[in-house]
Amino acid sequence: MRNKQEMMSLILSTAKEDPRIQAVYMNGSRTNPLAEPDPFQDYDIVYIVEETQSFQQDPGWIDRFGERLYMQLPDSGIWHTAEAGQCYGWLIQFADGNRLDLHVETLAHALENGLRESLCQVLLDPQGILPCLPESSDRSFWVQRPNEEQFQASCNEFWWCLNNAAKGFWREEPTSVQEMLSIVLRPELLRMLSWKAGIRHGFTFSVGKSGKYLKRYCAPSEWEAYLRTYASCDFPVLREAVERACRLFDSTAREVAEGLGFAYDEQEARASWNDFLHGRELRSAGALPPEKAE
Repeated sequence: MRNKQEMMSLILSTAKEDPRIQAVYMNGSRTNPLAEPDPFQDYDIVYIVEETQSFQQDPGWIDRFGERLYMQLPDSGIWHTAEAGQCYGWLIQFADGNRLDLHVETLAHALENGLRESLCQVLLDPQGILPCLPESSDRSFWVQRPNEEQFQASCNEFWWCLNNAAKGFWREEPTSVQEMLSIVLRPELLRMLSWKAGIRHGFTFSVGKSGKYLKRYCAPSEWEAYLRTYASCDFPVLREAVERACRLFDSTAREVAEGLGFAYDEQEARASWNDFLHGRELRSAGALPPEKAE
């Protein structure tokens, strides 16, 4: 596997030898000082060019970067948009294990879009066409303090969509329950846990893609409870995962509401929870929403 020095040398020499390339910048995990380095980090590279068409029309242009296992053209075929004339990319997995997410981008597009991300780092700019960027950081991805409308919307989305999970259990459709848990319920739970962490530590951090850094900012018991919302399609296990998500969301939303001075709609939570129990044929008289996460 080519090391970082070899890859960066190839990336920069390509830019220096091709007159169409005016400057180079990098973003992604390799410019994030808080990301733990590992062999699977992509090289997210952007070449600043006057036009992208000549690169698109030359299929062999990327051969110089190494032997490919496979790749994806996210701006080609059915994914092609008018913006491809301003920014076009190749996502390449090499035989030696390296991965290069390469884009060619016009300066105007970069100034309007790409360079606004805080993880951008200029690698080469001989003509001085790129702005002076602050030191790269994950600031663009920090957890944002919610306003009350955003908080209420998150709660409503979670408790409203719980009824779809109940339908899935009633109809014995584990895939529909998994979809609801993965696409709606857990993302809202992650959002709420992130807000709680923000109250504790200040809203100056990122929980990372898929919440991978959340464990740095929450109690071990909270992280363990969150992980236990992941489950197989075995119905008893899946039911318990959904219930754990509900308990954890309820307790966390209460703390966020108290910490930020918001109102928490307990009636909505109770109604949704009771309806969920009814859908699973587990309803009991006077059932209340869960009071705390396990």
